[in-house]
Amino acid sequence: MAENEVNTKKQKKGVKSFIGGTILTDERVTKQIPFVFFLAFLGLILITNRNSAEKTIRKIEVLQDSIKELRSESITISAELMQISKPSEVIEKVRDANIGLEEPVNPPQKLIIKKDK
Repeated sequence: MAENEVNTKKQKKGVKSFIGGTILTDERVTKQIPFVFFLAFLGLILITNRNSAEKTIRKIEVLQDSIKELRSESITISAELMQISKPSEVIEKVRDANIGLEEPVNPPQKLIIKKDK
């Protein structure tokens, strides 16, 4: 029973010293304060690192979405350009504009120039 009384007194002393703040003046605790500050510093670094990583991930997602939109827009514009640049479409647009140009009837011919020596 003597051991139980001693343990009970130590527990009461520990709780009382913790609540009263006298535990902070204990030599065993004061030796560990730099280590506790080091752990707190590492915790802050980890939190900051995680926040910056999440911010970077959000930026990447936004940029990937905009890339998808721009790619689809590029494909659409490319298809429209191919449709507009067909010879039949060009001839039709020239006729509608009344520029006075006509489609050539004869195929193009190669010109050969002979040089005199």
